[in-house]
Amino acid sequence: MVGSAVVRELTRLGYTNIITRTSQELDLRNQIAVERFYADVKPEYVFVAAAKVGGIHANNVYRADFLYDNLMIQNNLIHGAYVNNVKKLLFLGSSCIYPKLAPQPLKEEYLLSGLLESTNEPYAIAKITGVKMCEAYRDQYGCNFISAMPTNLYGLNDNYHPENSHVLPALIRKFHEAKESNAEAVTMWGDGSPMREFLFADDLANALVYLMLNYDEKQFVNVGYGSDITIKELAETIARVVGFEGEHLYDSSKPNGTPRKLMDSGRLFATGWKPTVNLEEGIAIAYQDFLLKKTQA
Repeated sequence: MVGSAVVRELTRLGYTNIITRTSQELDLRNQIAVERFYADVKPEYVFVAAAKVGGIHANNVYRADFLYDNLMIQNNLIHGAYVNNVKKLLFLGSSCIYPKLAPQPLKEEYLLSGLLESTNEPYAIAKITGVKMCEAYRDQYGCNFISAMPTNLYGLNDNYHPENSHVLPALIRKFHEAKESNAEAVTMWGDGSPMREFLFADDLANALVYLMLNYDEKQFVNVGYGSDITIKELAETIARVVGFEGEHLYDSSKPNGTPRKLMDSGRLFATGWKPTVNLEEGIAIAYQDFLLKKTQA
């Protein structure tokens, strides 16, 4: 999702020498394959958008996979960029790197100030390591490696897997299937009280290219929308967009996850960058993309 959004943004801005690889074409966990890629292609600028990602269920069940795969991907890409004299690299982290009970909104300096949310701890540890790698390679070798921490993302080419997707695409699928089957109700995990911030992937891509062109500091930067809503409000918004008119139920035996994850994006906003796609507009675009992919499947 993020990689394709970055390609769309670069294309929109007129860039033509854009190098991409799918996971089928290049296994980024394979050190030799990544070394060969760097040696053959010699990229000048690298966006590290690749990662093994998933929702609360996938993060909690596939803990070893999320730690191993993400460490291998970023180790190979970051070290390879240093070895091959890449001019600049941008690493994407995640808002889950912050402590579970950190003050809100989440400021960059809160990193490593407390315990992580247990359900996604392996993924968060991998992403924290990526941030620290970029800082270490900058300190030791002078590499211009920067990091951005996006909030919860959604948009075109999202993952709608029934068990392993994030909350927003998961609810799009749930409400759509409930509408199609004339179901009387949809049941959500948790009690609906957790608050989440959502950023449209194309807004993130715009921010990432902006940072690649304009930001050269060691300090990683939060990239968020600037406000959040409860999962209950999110469900109501998605149901309205999808057209589901049944009842909304909540299963409080299932985990809520972190109570709140609002990013403080003031550092980035102060430079003049702001998102442009509001949540309901973005959900409508994502839902149309879901319908299109479903038709093509």
